[in-house]
Amino acid sequence: MEQYTEARFRRRSLVLVVLLGVFAAVVFVRYAALALEGPDTGFVAENRPVERGKILDRNGRVLAFDIPKFNLAIRKNEIDPYKITEDLRVVARALGVDLSVLEQKIRESNQNFVYLAKRLDVDTVKPLQEKQDEGQLVGFVLEEVNGRIYPEGRLASHLLGFTGEGNRGLEGIEYKYESILAGAGGNTARGNDVYLTIDARLQYALEQLARKAMSDNKAESLFMIAMDVNSGEVLAYVQMPDFDPNTFGSFKESEREDRMSVYSYEPGSVFKIFSMASILDAGLITPKTTFNCDGAYRRTFPSGEKVVIKDLNSYGMLDLAGILAKSSNAGAGYASDRISENEFYSRILNFGFTEKTGIGSPGENPGSLQEPEKWSARTKPTVAIGQEIRVTALQMITAASAIANGGILLKPGTVLRIEDADGKILYTHQTVGVRQAISPETSRAIITAMESAGSLEGTGWRAKVPDVRMAVKTGTAQMIDAKTRTYSDTDFIASTLGILPADSPKVAIYVAIVKPKGESYLGGQIAAPVLRDAAESAINILGLPRGKSQITSHGGLVTIQEPAPAVIGSRMPDLTGFSKRQLLPLLLRRDIEVQILGDGYVVEQSPPVGTAVEAGTRIVLRLQ
Repeated sequence: MEQYTEARFRRRSLVLVVLLGVFAAVVFVRYAALALEGPDTGFVAENRPVERGKILDRNGRVLAFDIPKFNLAIRKNEIDPYKITEDLRVVARALGVDLSVLEQKIRESNQNFVYLAKRLDVDTVKPLQEKQDEGQLVGFVLEEVNGRIYPEGRLASHLLGFTGEGNRGLEGIEYKYESILAGAGGNTARGNDVYLTIDARLQYALEQLARKAMSDNKAESLFMIAMDVNSGEVLAYVQMPDFDPNTFGSFKESEREDRMSVYSYEPGSVFKIFSMASILDAGLITPKTTFNCDGAYRRTFPSGEKVVIKDLNSYGMLDLAGILAKSSNAGAGYASDRISENEFYSRILNFGFTEKTGIGSPGENPGSLQEPEKWSARTKPTVAIGQEIRVTALQMITAASAIANGGILLKPGTVLRIEDADGKILYTHQTVGVRQAISPETSRAIITAMESAGSLEGTGWRAKVPDVRMAVKTGTAQMIDAKTRTYSDTDFIASTLGILPADSPKVAIYVAIVKPKGESYLGGQIAAPVLRDAAESAINILGLPRGKSQITSHGGLVTIQEPAPAVIGSRMPDLTGFSKRQLLPLLLRRDIEVQILGDGYVVEQSPPVGTAVEAGTRIVLRLQ
């Protein structure tokens, strides 16, 4: 009996082993088949892809969001060989392509699972879905994925960027904030929303102006950027030519490139506000110091080298305001003789030149300026007029904001806040002070002098908006010929910078027109009018104040009365009513942490008045 039981046990064990072997073989074969066939996907994927977060402007206007998209594929081993030609005709008609295109894709692929088209919209696949519901199109697979749509088309395209395969960001904000928008490590059903600092209304208005200006001047490209000088927030980010991120593949890479941050160039005479500010801040000239600008800067050095830098005209004796108003090369050159090479170099770098702003593309260009030990005899006066130094448009507007806000270089920003799917705020832009570039006194003196450039006696009079005090500086830069490595006689960059209102600066706008081929190439003639229209738009859209315009001549100074900056000692003062501009110097304190939230004037502060302030104290100021 025991022998019979043992024999039966052995037979059962053998059968079990055989069955397990067969099962393993079946699983292996099925796995191999799946590997060859690709994903077993129907019309609607069983696991829906994560919805990418939206991108919005500062006021909540949606600039990018996800919609359902579909990939169309075919499984070769499941098609009906007698109907495949007819089915492909149906598919080709729906896709708007030739039958031969689809046949070639199938024929050339050595895989069983072949994609015929990707990222199709709902309207395109609807007739194909209906055919599948009727039992037709056997072997064809519709696979749902998420796709990106940009409802405003070309608006802010270089800032937004675009997504590609797998709905992953390839450029711009889409790329830089990929993990945030995709929800990596957070909400798995939906990514986070990114609110930008730009105002879509201002962005649209400035894009219209830029598009027309580029066409009128037959230019190669054009930059226009607006910044809140007291927070570093970018309010408009315009670049021409632009592109439509909905169909980015149909545009050249050069059209999609964020040249605002990767294209460096010699800025020309606009740079004089930074060179003159550097010399003035060093205490080597005053606003009343005059130089004989009789048509050219002339100097013979001990080495025997002679340097001559010409002006457009002979202007006679000019002070700071006159040099900026007439854009005198001679005046800037003679002023640069007062400062040493090393100090001039370090003070220029204080404005952020030769360093990345941090808000451009991953390939952002830091610009360039040779170290003083490599300078020639003519380098210092040449840099003073905006040559032998390369900058980006982003650097120019960031440095201009330091001129405008009392001398503090701020870290610029393009993201206002980030919210999760439930509306919880994960990040809010904070105004961050990098360094004190110049003193508040120098800042006021330069702004006052720049008002002269906007007067009828200055090169920037065409930029002037009635009833608004404006600080203006124009520029016309010769470009380097790539072949000869010398300055071109035909290629220029015409530019103009504006700060408004001059008596209480809030916004800076910079316009640069690259290689204009129209009636003029001078910044004062073709860029200044564009700035005027841009300033008008900014005033109306942002609600900037208008008032009686102060017209100045180059020989006079207008004193700008400015409230005293905020100061925090051993105890917390009452900062209620202080403006953001007055608070900016506090951001440079390294012994305490100061956080400024919002815009306007202080309405709430923490800690309260009278609290002891010690090293490491965290101070939060809410503005409204």
